[in-house]
Amino acid sequence: MQIQRFSLVFLAITAMSIANAQTPAAPAGGRGGRGAARPAAYPDRPPADPAVVERGKALYGVNCNFCHGSDARGGEGGPNLLRSELVLNDQKGELIAPVVQNGRGEMPKINVSAEQISDIAAYIHSFKVGGYDISRMTPPSILVGDAKAGEAYFKATCSSCHSVTGDLKGVGAKFSDPKLLQNHWLMPGGGRGPRPGGAPVTVTVTPASGQKVEGRLVRIDDFIVTLTDAGGITRSFRRDGDTPKTEIHDPLQPHRELLKKYSDKDIHNLTSYLVTVK
Repeated sequence: MQIQRFSLVFLAITAMSIANAQTPAAPAGGRGGRGAARPAAYPDRPPADPAVVERGKALYGVNCNFCHGSDARGGEGGPNLLRSELVLNDQKGELIAPVVQNGRGEMPKINVSAEQISDIAAYIHSFKVGGYDISRMTPPSILVGDAKAGEAYFKATCSSCHSVTGDLKGVGAKFSDPKLLQNHWLMPGGGRGPRPGGAPVTVTVTPASGQKVEGRLVRIDDFIVTLTDAGGITRSFRRDGDTPKTEIHDPLQPHRELLKKYSDKDIHNLTSYLVTVK
């Protein structure tokens, strides 16, 4: 409750500051030139150690970029972090850590230490929030990897399930933006669009009676699991720890497991290779 009150007061003060910011008078008959002053972006935090921010940037790129975007303003299904109440109130990762380490909603838990989360937080906090370009980061091209090394990695890691002459034929021509291609293979099904292959996540719920209930997973969290059975009926079950027993069957689970193993170099190399598959 204190955090919510603080956030409301903080945002109200910020809005008043922006509204009261002084800007040069607009030329007669116009709306102001391109040189007109802009209100300061917020929040105003002291600059972090550049080495810490750089470490956070690398960690963010591997663990967060595919969902929250390269500028933290939302990506493949992930929310805008810069306008998140929790992130605005966070100082050094203390509020972000429980969400990252335990997961929340559709966000899986990520195996990173408190120190690494503090570095990620420093990177996120290095952005300023504003509705104009000066507050945005213009990311460099992500095609900085070695395509040959990416091809070798694909053959060693991916070719048992995928083929560039089969299910991935022409994949490099299907995405105009390499970032979208990278997000697609790195976290397939992570966005709001259809899942690759159309394969849904299913779930088997076994209540105390022992009568199993199966269906397409609609929602699951610490308190409830909801599914749609074969007859189209939506059913929900309250969860209390491991009761009822809940088994999730995700065809994309192998991809999620690989997220723990990819290095930043692997990701860039594989993306640089896949863009050549046309």
